[in-house]
Amino acid sequence: MPRLLRHCVLGLLLISALLASLIYSVTWRPESKEVQAIMCPASAPTLEAGQAIKVMTWNVQYLAGKRYVFWYNLADGSGPDERPTREDMAFSLDEVARVIRDEQPDLVLLQDLDEEAKSTGYQDQLALLQERLVDLYPCSTQALTWKADFVPDLHIFGSVGRKMVTLSRFQIEHAERLQLPVAQANVISRQFQPKPALLVSYLPLNDGGQLVAVNTQLDAPSSNNSNLHQQMQVTAALADKFESQGTPWLIGGNFNLLPIGQYLRLPAELRLGYSPDSELYMLWEKYPMIPSNPEATGIDRELWLTHFPNNPKVEGPDRTLDYVFYSPKLKRIEGYVRQADTLTTSDHLPVIGHFLLPTD
Repeated sequence: MPRLLRHCVLGLLLISALLASLIYSVTWRPESKEVQAIMCPASAPTLEAGQAIKVMTWNVQYLAGKRYVFWYNLADGSGPDERPTREDMAFSLDEVARVIRDEQPDLVLLQDLDEEAKSTGYQDQLALLQERLVDLYPCSTQALTWKADFVPDLHIFGSVGRKMVTLSRFQIEHAERLQLPVAQANVISRQFQPKPALLVSYLPLNDGGQLVAVNTQLDAPSSNNSNLHQQMQVTAALADKFESQGTPWLIGGNFNLLPIGQYLRLPAELRLGYSPDSELYMLWEKYPMIPSNPEATGIDRELWLTHFPNNPKVEGPDRTLDYVFYSPKLKRIEGYVRQADTLTTSDHLPVIGHFLLPTD
């Protein structure tokens, strides 16, 4: 090999190695299963068998509010906005805290809180929220879903940090993060993309049993949803595992999937990424959910819409993407979507379920 060519090859190999090392140093590679830290004083009460428990799930959209059309909100990536102002985030923070204090659920499953992200001014949004709610929720755990010190996308061009958070009025014994399948991408892009997960919290009962509360957010719909199918398979398998063990459980979050019948109700341009036969069937065929399919598609279906896209063509909530699935061992008392006073807080609306825990 001529000396010049050999030097060029060695130079390219060195550059490639340096680039790989740089990407490795600024990105995040979670294990398939990780134990999560818990904040929970010994003085926090323990759940009692047979008691009523109220659960809320809410994607708070990193406190951005509804005054923006971000680049990713439009199918062609042409949304004009890249980040919210501190004033708007402060308003949304106050509103999220107000609604939670008003509802006073026993468990709060939150998605899309930021920490050390350039686009949200490097806020620790969980810490800001806990300052307002510490008297209600002594126990908490969290799991990252997106983390990188630097993302080279021109819309971001800086750090990202996004997480799910579970707040509890009752003891959490332990918690773990279970990695969900990641969307297909080339080996470089894959390092920078979100990594959805299941945040599994184990709450002890006074009779020696447990309640398992799972918090999740699946991938956003895309032209190839094979990853969403796989994520639902993993989620359904976890529910099957707990059910087979006789352990009461619930799974709440932003599933990014439609109930029966809503696909055809969306305008054609807003159906991109959704399947006419929703992958949610893997759970709803075996387990109850809030909202149920009859609720989400019946005469009062507008009451069960949970997503209000940041899209100027959409004038109000137009689809259901957020749910609470639960073991048949839990008895549903009540379920609803809080819509009236949350439409300007996030592009998702809170879903609330009220249950009775089993007595044996």
